[in-house]
Amino acid sequence: MAACSAIPIGDLLDRASQHSDKLHSLSTMLSQELDSHFPPIGRVIMPRPAMCHTSALPTPNDKEQALRVSESDLLSLARSLLQAWADPLLVLSTSANTLPHPGQSRISNKIQELREQSKSLGAGLDILSGKMGPDARTVSALPYGGGNDLGQDKMSKLINFNFLLSCFRRDSHKIDSFLKVLRCRAATTDPQLC
Repeated sequence: MAACSAIPIGDLLDRASQHSDKLHSLSTMLSQELDSHFPPIGRVIMPRPAMCHTSALPTPNDKEQALRVSESDLLSLARSLLQAWADPLLVLSTSANTLPHPGQSRISNKIQELREQSKSLGAGLDILSGKMGPDARTVSALPYGGGNDLGQDKMSKLINFNFLLSCFRRDSHKIDSFLKVLRCRAATTDPQLC
C-alpha cells in the first residue's frame, strides 16, 4: 500500500484502465459464448436492462455527459458499480457450474477470471480514491436482491444467467468508459480533447 501511494495518479489510472478494459472484454466474450447457444425465445422473455439492479444509480449515458462529471464523482460511480457486482458475480460463478450450455466449463472459468479481475480492479480503485479525496471515496449502495438461485429449469437458468451477465457487461462498459475519461483528463491539460 505504501509503495502504491508513491505512484503518480496518471500511472494508477493507466493500470485501472487496463484492468477495466480486460474486465469488459471478458464480459463481452462471455456474452458471445452464451449467445452462441441461446434459444431465440429466451431473447423475447429476457428482462430488459432497466431491470438490472444497478439501474437505480444515475450515470452519464454518453461521453459528452461523462465529460461534465467531476473526476471524483466519476471514480465514485465506477467504484459503486464495481462494488455492486461482488454478490452477483458470486451467483454467476456458482451457477456456471450447473449451466445447461455446451461451453459450461469455459464459461465457468471465464466467470472466475471476471471475479478475479473485478477484485483486482476494486483494490486499485480503492487506492486511487484515497489519492483523489473524500468525494471519490463515496460509494452508493446498490444491493443485489436477485437471490442465489437463477432458476430450477434449464430455460430459466439460461435466461437469468444471460440477463445477469448482460447487466454486468453494460456496467463494465460504463466503468471502462469512466476510467478512460479519467485517464485522458490526467494526461492532458485540456479536458475537451478527451
